[in-house]
Amino acid sequence: MIIGKEHLRHGPCVLLVKHQSTWEALFIQTLVRPQTTLIKKELLWIPFFGWAFALLRPIAIDRKRPLDALRQLIERGSARLDEGVWVTLFPEGTRLAAGKRAPLQRGGAALASASGKPVIVVAHNAGHCWPAHSFKKHAGTIQVRISHPIASDDKKPREINKLAEEWLDLTMRELDV
Repeated sequence: MIIGKEHLRHGPCVLLVKHQSTWEALFIQTLVRPQTTLIKKELLWIPFFGWAFALLRPIAIDRKRPLDALRQLIERGSARLDEGVWVTLFPEGTRLAAGKRAPLQRGGAALASASGKPVIVVAHNAGHCWPAHSFKKHAGTIQVRISHPIASDDKKPREINKLAEEWLDLTMRELDV
């Protein structure tokens, strides 16, 4: 079940997606097109999977060099947004178990602020059916909620992240019951 899909007509935008499992990484590819994803460059080294992923032209960064990674994201992400391509990020930085949270990293908000494009947040409860770091799957209905666009005009990244986190926290409390 998807609620808020109508908000996607405001694109291209910066998509901040809750990261609980592998499910959302696959699902998000069907939600908007064209899109690119921010990934750690090591994913491109995985035989076959990484080579296929490279064809999608992701924004591959070295997380060990955070300032360079942020610069690359803003430069490449802004260019992609200008080309009409959505930019997808998993702002918590890693998959978290259902019910867990981590502060959103600043990259997506910094990209939105620099590009002037809005942020749309995607929440879901896929971690209950496809748990993080597990091959085991559980029956259930995955619910997806999509936020209204968060305007980035005249907002600093910290303010954008605060608004995104507030919406995500509230929505995840509703979905995690």
